[in-house]
Amino acid sequence: MATVDFSIGIGGEAGQGIATPGDILARIFARRGLNLNAYNAYQSIIRGGHTFLTIRASDGPVRSMGDKLDVLIPLNQDAMNRHLRLMGTGTCVLFDVDKIKPGTAAEGVQLCPLPTKQLTTGNKLAGNTVAIAATLQMLGVEFKALEDALTRIFKRKGDAVITENVGFARAGYDYATANFKPFPFKAPDLGKGNAVLTGNMALAMGGVAAGVKFYAAYPMSPSTGVLMYMASHAQQLGIMVRQVEDEIGVMNMIIGAAQTGCRAMCATSGGGFALMTEAIGMAGMIETPVVCIDVQRAGPATGVPTKTEQGDLWQALGAGQGDYPRLIVAPTDQLDAFRTIPELFNLCDKFQCPGLVLSDLLISEGTASVDPKELNFKTKIDRGEIIFPEAIVNGQAQNPFGGANDNAYLRYKNTESGISPRAVPGVMGHIHVAATDEHDEDGTLISDEFTNPAKRRMMVEKRARKMEAVLADIVPPKLVGPETAAVTLVGWGSTEGVIREAVEKLASEEGIVANQLAIKWIVPFHADEISHLLVRSKKIIVVENNHSGQFARYLRSETGIAAHGHIRKYDGEPFMPHHIIDAVKEQLAGKTELSVPTHEIQV
Repeated sequence: MATVDFSIGIGGEAGQGIATPGDILARIFARRGLNLNAYNAYQSIIRGGHTFLTIRASDGPVRSMGDKLDVLIPLNQDAMNRHLRLMGTGTCVLFDVDKIKPGTAAEGVQLCPLPTKQLTTGNKLAGNTVAIAATLQMLGVEFKALEDALTRIFKRKGDAVITENVGFARAGYDYATANFKPFPFKAPDLGKGNAVLTGNMALAMGGVAAGVKFYAAYPMSPSTGVLMYMASHAQQLGIMVRQVEDEIGVMNMIIGAAQTGCRAMCATSGGGFALMTEAIGMAGMIETPVVCIDVQRAGPATGVPTKTEQGDLWQALGAGQGDYPRLIVAPTDQLDAFRTIPELFNLCDKFQCPGLVLSDLLISEGTASVDPKELNFKTKIDRGEIIFPEAIVNGQAQNPFGGANDNAYLRYKNTESGISPRAVPGVMGHIHVAATDEHDEDGTLISDEFTNPAKRRMMVEKRARKMEAVLADIVPPKLVGPETAAVTLVGWGSTEGVIREAVEKLASEEGIVANQLAIKWIVPFHADEISHLLVRSKKIIVVENNHSGQFARYLRSETGIAAHGHIRKYDGEPFMPHHIIDAVKEQLAGKTELSVPTHEIQV
């Protein structure tokens, strides 16, 4: 059970350097062994607007950005005006007294005016450093932790810059010591260090663990972080990285790389994914395993590029025309994103089909701390029924999957499992055609010279049979919480953490017994297991970040189970625990079957 749990909010306009102090705080807290969650609500502009970064830290589990703020650091008047009214008893606000007027604060809020100009001798860029130093002092964090962090950040700029910034920090730290009351809680040092990573970093690192050797992308928020990580580590890791002219080229390039036996991956957002879908169908037809990440953002079209949503489920389900096997998975958090990529690659290789990952801005651009021991880069790699040139023994082609003629290589042999031998180009005795037309077992195109209904049916059924065995390789979802509950909250992907926290608070604060079913694997879908769990539920409420209830519709189509209620959020911001708690209370009281919470602050 957590003994300390606090949140810090830093607000201002784009260009005021909000990310840097947030990064400093996150790293200091993580190095003390604290768990953390950081979410940055920002606009799609370079200068101006309003940006608000929330960092939550605790010695217990941190599953969302939470409901409350303990510390507010407004960097301009607009941020003060927007957020001061959210501050309650026991909280504090640190601000530059030379630029910002606090207004009326609630009783019990400690206003901490900082004479920034005086403390920094007029340096306009050092105000953030002063505020962070004062905050850390009030949290009981020793100054050396901040000094070390500043030294790392400004190392490339030289000793003079380091010395100057450490001096500004010392001035803010000492001023807080002399003038402000410490917080009633401290940021403890648990004697261990955690790693800090974003979801995009986790997805890229998962690709590294999976053995990815080719990565291609066209930069598109909020997936660009995957490309940035891959590009910055490409030479070190031996990965070829290409920024391509558009998403059509991206998908075709990774299919080409995968055809050679190379593990290949790409990432985009919904608009870019829309351009990729025809080529994804090609991967399905020629049975080439590739992995494509869709980091969902608010749509349609350009939509709101810097805001989160779970609006691409039906796009992924319908990606590419026709029926063909594909795998679709929605990781639940940053660590799960890291673990999911190697697992998905193994499945794609084994079943020779494309794999789609539905992340979203909340996970991909959100920051979390993880125990470094959880980042296992020595994962099991299963390439399935693939034949490399090394399979040639003494110059003789080894063809254990031959047809009636043992010398004939049947790339698309009609096997009982639906999985055929997959030879990479260059393997002696394994010449074949791989094209987007329907084909015979040996790759002969049946739509060019002749059309054979029996063979067409055979190939469709062969590809479909592969999916019959996938579920056995995937862990089904489990009900979390008491089996007997007043309400079962069902979510998918990134809603797992905030629903878990809401379930805990419903029990401890409202006396409402709830449980949770978090769905990660969308295709294949554990319909029987999920039906067995939900059929006993008194009240099923589906929680998702979209307008039309895409997952609720999918759940009903796969199981026949219709939810009793819905909680949907589509204003661009993620769920907070109280959004779900208030909606559950509202629906249990019979007031509505659809709750649509809205963010309190217009960010």
